[in-house]
Amino acid sequence: MFTIYILSDSSGETAELVAKSALSQFGLDKAALCRLPKIRSADQIKKLFLSLIKPPGIIVYTLVLPETREALIEQAKKHSIPVHDVLGDLVNKFENIFHSVPLHEPGLRLQIDRTYFNRMEAIHYAIQYDDGQNINGIDSADVVLAGVSGTGKTPACMCLAQHYGLKAANVPIILGVNPQKKIFQINPQKIIGLICDPLILQSFRTTRASSAGYSADYFELENITEEIESSKKIFRELKCEVVNMTNRAVEDIAVEIISKLEIVRR
Repeated sequence: MFTIYILSDSSGETAELVAKSALSQFGLDKAALCRLPKIRSADQIKKLFLSLIKPPGIIVYTLVLPETREALIEQAKKHSIPVHDVLGDLVNKFENIFHSVPLHEPGLRLQIDRTYFNRMEAIHYAIQYDDGQNINGIDSADVVLAGVSGTGKTPACMCLAQHYGLKAANVPIILGVNPQKKIFQINPQKIIGLICDPLILQSFRTTRASSAGYSADYFELENITEEIESSKKIFRELKCEVVNMTNRAVEDIAVEIISKLEIVRR
């Protein structure tokens, strides 16, 4: 099978994201991905070509050490394997713009700084205020997600915390149970309602119910449809923005939530 080899002198996360984004235009099943992090010497490069890297394939890399990068290009040429430098062209452009030489230090993006600690704090916040816990303290949230069970509130909160450093709380909407008064006391500009197509939600709940002790009502379509419609009514009362999460990746949902927050803040 065609293989995309991800080589990096750090974690390889950046190169893998770029490779997956490009591959998704053709179908993720078209190739296998092999991430090879912490590659920082010419000797490592040689050993990889002897033991692992074989055609057919392509090498997508982020290597900032010149000697390692040169060794990779040399070995790839010998084995007739194409390469793609994710950062090289942009780094060269920055070099010309800033009139300075790059540091050539691996892993600088992952160094611990204030942003890192902000994100860790946000993750702890998302855990503390998950699923309506400690609801009297959610005034301090940057965003409050609300929705019926299975609409992705918790994953979205974790994504907002990890990738954007936002303190995200979430509150469940339960059919036949009045929402806690606290949510009506929060600035509606901070609230995002999550909805989903009932059929898709039923499929998700059926899978979830197979591994837990849920009642039959939990995955009955009629009940789910009523739950969704009831949540929409509550969102109208709250006068909050709404995001439809049907068949969407959590990262995509997080991006729309961010855009909604930006719109209401203008």
